[in-house]
Amino acid sequence: MSRVLAAVATLAIVASSFAFTSNVALGHEHRSVGPYTFVVGWINEPAYVNAANGLSLDVTEASSSKPVEGLATSLHAEVIVGGGAKKLALDLATDEESPGHYAGSFIPTKTGDYIFHIFGDVGSTKVDERFESGPNTFDEVISTDPLQFPDRVPANADLAARLDLLQTLVIAAILIGALALLVSVGGLAMRRR
Repeated sequence: MSRVLAAVATLAIVASSFAFTSNVALGHEHRSVGPYTFVVGWINEPAYVNAANGLSLDVTEASSSKPVEGLATSLHAEVIVGGGAKKLALDLATDEESPGHYAGSFIPTKTGDYIFHIFGDVGSTKVDERFESGPNTFDEVISTDPLQFPDRVPANADLAARLDLLQTLVIAAILIGALALLVSVGGLAMRRR
């Protein structure tokens, strides 16, 4: 009985090692689009704010898993953030070493959820799909704050807020100085009379 349990345990360990070393994109969304399968996610995961990254797209035939090549001109992509407030068109580049793989690079400058909108044609199939980051798809963009060591570098938004405050204080100081100068000149003029 113990040999049977040992054999089952060994098989379980071997099977789980294949799960961790296989080329399956776990942080990507897999979706059927007509007779094709689209796999969408980040080029680099996890996706960090202000770090080079972008759209990773794999297109295969659903029936045979054969990569679909030559889509860089017929398929288009854009990245959307802020509920559609900002969009950026992405240039899809092919990867010669990985047929059916396309990438659109950019640098995400805001933490939170992103949407990849993919549209155009794959063969005779019209494509208009939105892939949104989320718990069952691909991850949102996260801050680098927990990784910074030994000193935390202020985020660009923090620096911009500090500069805005400093600019406001400088303008207020100039106005107070101008007002003081006018009062002084007025006082001198009144004194000479």
